[in-house]
Amino acid sequence: MRTARKGNVEMPAFVRQLVKETEKRVSSFFKGGRGGAEPTEGEAEEVIPSPYLDRPVLDKLTEEGCSRWGLNYALGSMQGWRANMEDFHNCVPQLGGQMADWSFFAVFDGHAGNCVAHYCSQHLLTQILTTGAIGPEDDAEKVRGGLIEGFLQTDKQLHTVARREGWERGGTTVVATLISPRYIYFANCGDSRAMLCRAGQVGFSTEDHKPFSPLERERIESAGGSVSLQRINGSLAVSRALGDFNYKGAENREPTQQMVSPEPEVCVLERSLADEFLVLACDGVWDTITNEELCAFIRSRLCVCTDLREVCSQVIDLCLYKGSLDNISIMLLCFPGAPQLSAEALHQEAELEDLLESKVAEIFEELSGRGEEPELLSVLTMLASTAIPGLPPGGGLQSKRNCIISAYYQLKEAHQPSLPNEVGGPEKPI
Repeated sequence: MRTARKGNVEMPAFVRQLVKETEKRVSSFFKGGRGGAEPTEGEAEEVIPSPYLDRPVLDKLTEEGCSRWGLNYALGSMQGWRANMEDFHNCVPQLGGQMADWSFFAVFDGHAGNCVAHYCSQHLLTQILTTGAIGPEDDAEKVRGGLIEGFLQTDKQLHTVARREGWERGGTTVVATLISPRYIYFANCGDSRAMLCRAGQVGFSTEDHKPFSPLERERIESAGGSVSLQRINGSLAVSRALGDFNYKGAENREPTQQMVSPEPEVCVLERSLADEFLVLACDGVWDTITNEELCAFIRSRLCVCTDLREVCSQVIDLCLYKGSLDNISIMLLCFPGAPQLSAEALHQEAELEDLLESKVAEIFEELSGRGEEPELLSVLTMLASTAIPGLPPGGGLQSKRNCIISAYYQLKEAHQPSLPNEVGGPEKPI
């Protein structure tokens, strides 16, 4: 099942300008440019397209489903501030035949285009299953080897396609999980991440593959590359990925010994009745929130919301409000032991929203009483300096921003039902 939801958020003008200027200078440096210097006489200034939009695309793709063995899942993804949507996913709640009690889920975060991410989302699982290592016997070491081989074979086939289609510059990170009746297998290649909540806290998370990590840096330099600005050759921000064949041309070196390795790091955990939920997400999530914060926030949301799509949507909004400028994709897999709806938590949530609405009204009236225009940014700034008890753990005030904005505009409409707020149209939420 898929739904799309729309919103309206605009970056403050000074932040938008800062992003554009910073990206222009950094991109020029990466391309060997003049670092922002003025062009000399007769030299045309190079115009570098910004990867960011003037306003974010807020339509959300959401998907939900369940497995026959009791797993419920949902996905939420949004393009956000990026000029293009480069995230893809694959949800297979039950494999076929004798593997009906096995599940596979993956998030693909593309870069330098979306073609590689799209291709891998369609072919990775097939290559994993083709190895023959995945079977009812659930041999952990055999399955682990099959996952690694499936990634390597996908990258090998992709290379042929990339040369034919001109995708050499494109690549994708992958974070995937294969869930069997006995084990949870994690396969990570890049800086997307998986996190398992077990017994109310972070029980496991994958490690991001970044060029500045000691083992990654050693491989990169051995393959003839360098690490500067925390990137490979000052350009690529991940050290493992499928694709990125411009970084895989070192002669007499195996695929796993290239500057960018297609080899996933595979970890195996035995399943537990204490397992609550598992998150797969791209770095558009992890750049703004820690494992512990996200674990706590999702646990609190599951106590007040039974729609997993809505929980994913709230995480996306939280990351957006915390400053994520990337595509944002999150997959939430809930085991039978996940937190359930709580009457007490629902009551506390209602009390919190009533409190926020009253605080917004107080600030609105205070600003109006001083003869000041109660702009939304002013209200949010004053509210941020106010002690608010009972905010969602891991989310804070930013996780209730939609509630605050709604309360603000209700007051705005009541006080000025017919007056525009600015030249050119009504004020838009930030």
